[in-house]
Amino acid sequence: MDLVDLHNAQENDALFTTFLHQVREKYELDHAAYAGMNPISGTTHGHVTYSSDWTTHYFQNKFHEIDPTLAEARRSIAPVDWGRLGERDNFRAVFNDAREFGIGDCGMTIPVRGPYGDIGGFSVTRDCGEREWGLLKQKIIGELQTLAVHMHDMVIRADPLSRVLNAPSLSTREVEILQWTAAGKSQQDIGDILSISHRTVEVHLRSARQKLSSLTTPQAIGRAISLGLIYPR
Repeated sequence: MDLVDLHNAQENDALFTTFLHQVREKYELDHAAYAGMNPISGTTHGHVTYSSDWTTHYFQNKFHEIDPTLAEARRSIAPVDWGRLGERDNFRAVFNDAREFGIGDCGMTIPVRGPYGDIGGFSVTRDCGEREWGLLKQKIIGELQTLAVHMHDMVIRADPLSRVLNAPSLSTREVEILQWTAAGKSQQDIGDILSISHRTVEVHLRSARQKLSSLTTPQAIGRAISLGLIYPR
């Protein structure tokens, strides 16, 4: 999983957009977008691959106030597939216009939450049939969850105070196990490599998830990458 290096992104917001373009191309998507809020600095952030015509139209019509993909992501801890929102009036209001700009309604938004009330949403879309979208989503959702946390954390950490507060202390073993997990190794594989039981591997993973304020291992990996604790393979 090759990633754009976002560690200097606070010096150049264009790197965030470059990252989204890279995600779009790598996973054969039409668009990728990120929106987030940092309560520590009181700022909101948005980076997209959509055309400027669509983003202008979106905000001029105040779609951000009614867009159910955003509303559901704020309430959810799991990825929100847009397919289950299709019958809602607000969804049709937004996406009937979106189609005029070449944006399909197959997509999902991955919510991200940090330890200090910071929240974000990482969205991807592709104009295709439901079956094709379902197969693609199944294939890429794990990596996208990691990427969502990676981008959110780097955007939040662009603020100096947030960067200090979001600095967990992981043990050497926890970092080691996260690195092997990021490389695609199973718990049994890691146990064999490190000469420990797979149950001990799970204990360290659970501890790492707690320290990184992550609900899932992919989220923990993304957060560890963004902190420079481990490196993508």
